[in-house]
Amino acid sequence: MSALSSPVTRRSILATAAAASAAGLVPAAFAATNDSASIKPFHFSATDKELKDLHQRVVATRWPDKETVKDHTQGVQLATIKKLADYWAKNYDWRKVEARLNALPQFVTEIDGVEIHFIHVKSKQENALPIIITHGWPGSIIEQMKIIAPLTDPTAHGGTASDAFHVVVPSIPGYGFSGKPTEPGWNPPRIAKAWAVLMDRLGYTQYVAQGGDWGNAISELMAVQQPPGLLGIHTNMAATVPADIAKALASGAPAPADLSPDEKHAYEQLDDFYKNGLGYAIEMNNRPQTLYGIVDSPIGLAAWMLDHDIRSYDMIARVFDGKPEGLTRDDILDNVTLYWLTNTAISSARLYWDNAHFPSGGFFDPRGIKIPVAVSAFPDEIYQAPQSWAEKAYPKLIHYNRPQKGGHFAAWEQPTVFTEELRESFRSLRT
Repeated sequence: MSALSSPVTRRSILATAAAASAAGLVPAAFAATNDSASIKPFHFSATDKELKDLHQRVVATRWPDKETVKDHTQGVQLATIKKLADYWAKNYDWRKVEARLNALPQFVTEIDGVEIHFIHVKSKQENALPIIITHGWPGSIIEQMKIIAPLTDPTAHGGTASDAFHVVVPSIPGYGFSGKPTEPGWNPPRIAKAWAVLMDRLGYTQYVAQGGDWGNAISELMAVQQPPGLLGIHTNMAATVPADIAKALASGAPAPADLSPDEKHAYEQLDDFYKNGLGYAIEMNNRPQTLYGIVDSPIGLAAWMLDHDIRSYDMIARVFDGKPEGLTRDDILDNVTLYWLTNTAISSARLYWDNAHFPSGGFFDPRGIKIPVAVSAFPDEIYQAPQSWAEKAYPKLIHYNRPQKGGHFAAWEQPTVFTEELRESFRSLRT
């Protein structure tokens, strides 16, 4: 079956050989097949009609009144979103990123009744380490595009041959070019099982996993499930918050007096996020199907996606003010436009509902991972995980670093730093 049912043009070209069965790794529903057509190359091309319709909708936006405050406390500011709309209508070209995407080897394969899309770039280095890298919300495979070449071809990007990776970047079900689940229950543990099937189907007997945001939850749950072959994981949004700290945060109490400076900073970041930054998650946890407005209005979609966390929003606002940052205006609109063309605003939001109704633990609660874990704690993440918390959460912590710059979309914003973090993180696991 095909679940690629959005109003966009999608073509699968010539079938290639599939890999071995995943039988015995996970329940039968996830079993890989030996059918030579189980993995198919994928190509995407939006129609001119779709791009014209997008342009017309941006131009025809009905604007609200300006916010009544001088800051972002009421949400995405009118001046910022109008600058985004102006650039989207007059200067943005989707075809540029589409060409870059289609220059990468992309594939689809059905797992547990859903067609999974993924980028798969193999290194020329014989002893490259396979890695599966997972995005989050409001991200997509667009986040990882800048790190693929440095990871697969390290000698051309400041590394050595021994730093090479074979890179797999899947689209989460309901996101991007992956199929949209037609039943509830596609929560992080289920996706984690599907990723293990995918790596097995590709023939990888030893590999590592990486993720941030939902990608962290999925990668950590892979680590909990311990599929054969998973050597370790790397996270840029670690789940390390101790139970007593989580309880204090839930009560709205000030930071406990005995916290170290790093722990107090993390507490204050989390406290701010819980008080001011969870509006989008509350709605998607409870009523994702109600979000028809962001399916019908591209500007509504863009504003919804920009209002994820305040430090990312502030950075994006600076970008549209013309200031240099890790992201460009094109970067930001590449991601928003992908959501628009694939009509995945609501299907992606359902992941929050599925996680709430089929819970797998708190987002930042330690999960009892027993395999090696590496942590990169970027300063402008939702919270910068302290080393003391990381050491307690991950008994086999093999790498911890606090880069000087970067936020929630670290691979996208700081690809050079992020690449080096992955190289350093997994050196001890290479054979």
